[in-house]
Amino acid sequence: MSLDPAFRWTVRVYWEDTDAGGVVYHAAYLRFLERGRSELLRALGLEQRELAASRGIVFAIRRIAVRFHKPARLDELLQVLTRIERLGPASARFAQAIERAGETLATAEVDAACLRADDFRPLPIPEDLRQRLAQVPPHA
Repeated sequence: MSLDPAFRWTVRVYWEDTDAGGVVYHAAYLRFLERGRSELLRALGLEQRELAASRGIVFAIRRIAVRFHKPARLDELLQVLTRIERLGPASARFAQAIERAGETLATAEVDAACLRADDFRPLPIPEDLRQRLAQVPPHA
């Protein structure tokens, strides 16, 4: 999966991310991916807490598919790459990868739905938010 150019966010592997052998536990990859998506939104000026509080909008994960290629280990510095592959009326599909020095360790496809914060019903992505999300180059 080629993700260049993509939003990049750096994470270091800590003890809490690993199993007894110092290898990153599979659930930690989900946290890394979540942080990559959250930091992409933050870089676009979209604070999730602010969207919920002032506009009544939340984004929830509908589906995630992860493929693990190689293990990450304690103390390694990783890059989480994030792009928006598809922008639907009320959803976004993110293409993500986790790399170590350019070597792909995991890839993921993540579908997020735009929901009303009060009852979690689907909501079209407001046009101003759509324009900000559209700033991220589409997946090639």
